[in-house]
Amino acid sequence: MSSERLNRLKPFMLPIAMLGGILFYPWMGYVQFLSPYLIFTMLFITYCRLDFRHISLGRFQWVLLGVQMLIAAISYFLLAWANHTVAEGVFICVFIPTATAAPVICAMLGGSLPKLATYSLLCNVFVAIVGPFVLALVGDTEYGFLESFLMILRMVMPLLLGPILASLLIRKGLPKFHENVKSHQSISFYLWAVSLFIIVGGCVSFIISHYRQEDLWTMIWLAVGALAVCLIQFKIGRMVGRRFGDPVSGGQGMGQKNTVLAVWIALAYMNPVASIAPASYIAWQNIINSWQIMRHKSSADFKP
Repeated sequence: MSSERLNRLKPFMLPIAMLGGILFYPWMGYVQFLSPYLIFTMLFITYCRLDFRHISLGRFQWVLLGVQMLIAAISYFLLAWANHTVAEGVFICVFIPTATAAPVICAMLGGSLPKLATYSLLCNVFVAIVGPFVLALVGDTEYGFLESFLMILRMVMPLLLGPILASLLIRKGLPKFHENVKSHQSISFYLWAVSLFIIVGGCVSFIISHYRQEDLWTMIWLAVGALAVCLIQFKIGRMVGRRFGDPVSGGQGMGQKNTVLAVWIALAYMNPVASIAPASYIAWQNIINSWQIMRHKSSADFKP
């Protein structure tokens, strides 16, 4: 297909991917294993354009982390009196760290890649260390601190550090290949469309497989609560980011979550029904991301 035709299809690719995931969800089990590899490749391509000399931990990252943890605490205590399961599900949607794929979307939207990459590392390490303590208070689990810590690290660190190390090695060992990858950033968009197809299909499949009639209203409130905190986090994240001159990085850092880790934590530490909240969050955050990308691509200053 010619590049001209691909460019004409771009505004429709993400909605088509999401619709395809909904329609073909029964077959997602055959392709879900591809998701980590797609995310790794997207991050590798994105990090090839990153100048690591610009990565530094500053006030922006600490303020964003503090606001995120404050929202997590408020959301839990506001809901715990009414329905503890809903409180657990909504809490984990806020407490959970930034998605490893967030820098990819941030770069597509014109945000600061070094700022968000730094925040992603900080947030993921913070949750890995503090998470077992907090979840022992909020949830109900038989896991010990060390076991929980190692489990979270095992799920997070390969996709966080692997693409960074790969891009550094390629930069030093194969500079021509590195420059070629760096100049083809638009590939990330097409990989994201494929990932979105798989992620949305997996989300629909997960919710259907965990459906029970007696939990219907709890599941509805979990989905509604996930939508509410998703919108709140993107909005407040952009407000915080705007104070530091980068609303995109703030919005993606706080709003785009590591939902796979969130589902696992909900199943391991909480009432399993609470996992419907992060599963729903997958759909909500990707609808918002798709809308942002399409709006950005339609602007005059967009350059793939």
